[in-house]
Amino acid sequence: MSRAVVRSPYSIDYGDALRLGFIVPSGNVIAEPQIRAMLPAGVLPLFTRLALRGSSEAELMRMMEGVEAAAELLADARVDRIVFHCTAVTTFSPQSGPEIRRRIEAKTGIPGMVTSDALAAAFAGLGWRRLVLLSPYIASVHQREITFVEQLGLSVVRDAFLDIDTNDEMARLSPEALRDWVLNHRDAQADGYFLSCTALRTAELIAPLEAELGHPVLTSNQVMVWHALRSAGMSQPIPGWGELLEQVLDLRSVRRLP
Repeated sequence: MSRAVVRSPYSIDYGDALRLGFIVPSGNVIAEPQIRAMLPAGVLPLFTRLALRGSSEAELMRMMEGVEAAAELLADARVDRIVFHCTAVTTFSPQSGPEIRRRIEAKTGIPGMVTSDALAAAFAGLGWRRLVLLSPYIASVHQREITFVEQLGLSVVRDAFLDIDTNDEMARLSPEALRDWVLNHRDAQADGYFLSCTALRTAELIAPLEAELGHPVLTSNQVMVWHALRSAGMSQPIPGWGELLEQVLDLRSVRRLP
C-alpha cells in the first residue's frame, strides 16, 4: 500500500541565492519589515540587534562597541554579507562607517557593509550633486549627517529635522504626516530627496513621492537593499520601491569609501 505524499501549501524562502546578516538598533521595528518587503525571492535577511535607545553621542558610540559580538552571531548562520545598518552611527564621522566595516571583516572574514557606504554609492550611482536632506533626528545628529554628505562632494540645498530622540517615537510617525512634511520641503534645485533614518515609515512613500516631486527619492532601508544586492552581483530591477531599485546601475564605477 503506497503512502500519500503530504505537500505543504506554503512556500518557504530559505535564502538559497543570498543570505544577508543585518545588525540594527534594538528599538528599530521598521527596518526589518521594510527590508523583507523589498528583497527579491531567494534572498534571506537575518537580523540581530545592538542596544540603541536614544540619539546622544554616548549612546551612538556605545552601539559601536558591540559590533564584533553581533557579527559573530550572524557569522554562525553562514551569511554571505554582514550589514551594520544604522544611518546615524555610520555617518557620525568620516571614519565611523569604514571602521565598523573593517572590524566586521577582521572578526568574521565575511564581507562587511555599512549604511554610509550604501549612501555614498547611491548618490554617486544616480549622479547627484544637490539634494534635499530630511531626517527625524535631533539637531546634532542631523548636522553630522549634513557634514557627511558635504564631505562626499554634494551640496545640501535644503534640509529639515524633526528633533526626535528615539526609534520608538520615529516609528510612530504616520506615512501621511511624513509625506506632507517632504512635500513642504520641495526644492527645484535638488537632483533628489534623501529621507534619512532606518526607523521611518517612508518605504511606502518612495514611488508616490517620486511621481509628485519629479525626482528620485532615497531612504536608508531602500539604499541598503540596493547596495547589498548590487555588491553581491544581483542587478535585476526590483519594481515598486523607487527609481533606484528599478535601475540596473554598474557599481564598478562607484567610488567605495576607504
